Amino acid sequence: MKTDDEQVAWARRYRRAVRRFLQQGPSANPRPAVRLGRQAVDLGLETLDVARIHAQALTGLASLSGASRTTGHKIIGRAESFFTLAIVPIEATHSATLESETRIVQLAKTLRRSSQESSAVDRELKRATAKRREAEAALKKSAERHAKLLAEAEELQNHLRHRLRDILLTQEDERDCTSRELRNEVAQALVAIDLSLLALKTSADVNREKLEKGIAKAQRLIQESLRREGT
Repeated sequence: MKTDDEQVAWARRYRRAVRRFLQQGPSANPRPAVRLGRQAVDLGLETLDVARIHAQALTGLASLSGASRTTGHKIIGRAESFFTLAIVPIEATHSATLESETRIVQLAKTLRRSSQESSAVDRELKRATAKRREAEAALKKSAERHAKLLAEAEELQNHLRHRLRDILLTQEDERDCTSRELRNEVAQALVAIDLSLLALKTSADVNREKLEKGIAKAQRLIQESLRREGT
């Protein structure tokens, strides 16, 4: 068991190493964490001791995670990776066999690769989100254009309906006018026929020749009236 001063000095080194690890980001070197873990074993520190020192280090780094909630989560995740690497040597002393340095380095590489893959997934997710928003904007624009065309089509249909109604009304008025004119002409012809027959009836010197002429004239008037009515 080492002295308290040595443990305090180790705690300061741990906090500095955590800060550098977080500042370096996903590509940070894991070896300092493993080296500190071995020093912790030499000092007789247990996992709970390292966890307490790690919590104090995170409290001192609160300003780094104040940018945003997402950034804070990423920083805490990387800090947990550092803590995990640091306690591997301590946990190894509690097991029947010690893990080799190669295994520890492989674990660190795996953690680092997972962190890089997570960053790649985040970037892909951002690109997918941007594409989805572009598609939604295009769909909204298409819907607005469709609605505009539909409104224009309805307006044109209403215009054509009113125009057709005006044409039908005009044609009906023309037919009524033509029908009135035809009726007037027929009435005039009938009056002429009636007058001709009346003249024959009241004529004092009616003979066969005049009677035939009068009947022929009345027949012509009737035929002309029928022709007009047929047209």
